[in-house]
This record gives sequence, structure tokens and C-alpha cells, in this order.
Amino acid sequence: MAMNQREEDGLLRRTVNISRVSKVVKGGKRMSFTALCVVGDKNGKVGVAKCKGADVRIAVDKAFRKAEEKMVAININGSTIPHTVTGVQCRSRVLLKPARPGTGIIASSPVRAVTEACGISDILSKNIGSKNIMNVAYATLKGLMELRPPKKRENLSSDRKVSDTMENVQ
Repeated sequence: MAMNQREEDGLLRRTVNISRVSKVVKGGKRMSFTALCVVGDKNGKVGVAKCKGADVRIAVDKAFRKAEEKMVAININGSTIPHTVTGVQCRSRVLLKPARPGTGIIASSPVRAVTEACGISDILSKNIGSKNIMNVAYATLKGLMELRPPKKRENLSSDRKVSDTMENVQ
């Protein structure tokens, strides 16, 4: 398990990015930290959140709590996704494609964090446009939220019976 990753309460918690930001005030610059964190149960539920704090630990804890509150259910199909989907956040687009079992996660760091937390282990992805870490993570989540459950074969077939089609052949 990586340093920026931990498991508690059956949830996978992963810190994607920590940045030092500053605000210019009358007395000078005021430093604070932002943390982008992902929380998932590895069974189809995932949440992403960004929070600020005066200290790194405060920012990370706030982001984990907020990500837990914002967890959403995702339709997954075994170890992959049911169909191709594109998520958009600002100028970042993330193309997510289903992959065969054993392929693994072929993705950038933010996409990998979100998909692993969700429980997806086989997926292909492509970042298009801006590569901003926060926008890519949110675009991935939006793309996963657009997934629909796989349709059953019987619903896709026409209303004709097999005997009707055999009569037309003869």
C-alpha cells in the first residue's frame, strides 16, 4: 500500500494531490494548503473532494470527510465498466473504455485513484485537453456517474419468435 493510501472502515482513502496556496493580505502572504482526496469502498461507491486548511493534516482530514459525504454509486460490470463514456470538467475530458480481464488500469494518476477506489481493476483511459489534476479527477467521476447498467440480451432482441424466423427461411 502506498504512503498516500490507507484503508479504514472498509473504505479506501487516497490523497491525490496536495498544494501550497497563498493569499495576499495587508500584512503579507498567508499560506494554506489544499488537498484533493478520493474515498471508495471498492464495490461501486466513490467520492472525490477538495478542501483547504492551515496545515496539511487539517486539509487532508477535511477532504476525506467531505469525500465520504459525497460518495455516489457507480454501475460497474465485474472488474470493468459496461460501455465507453466521456467525462467533462472545464476543459478536461477523460475518455474511459472497458477492458478485458487482466488488462489492469491504464490511466493517469488521478484517473487511477478514482477507478481503484470505485473497485474497477480493468479499464483504458485517455486524457484529452487540460491535464489539470483536479479537473481530471472530477471529469473521471462525472464520466463514471454517466454509466448505465448493461442491458440484458433478451431485451435487445426483437419481438419475433424463433419459429417465425424459421418459417421465413424455408
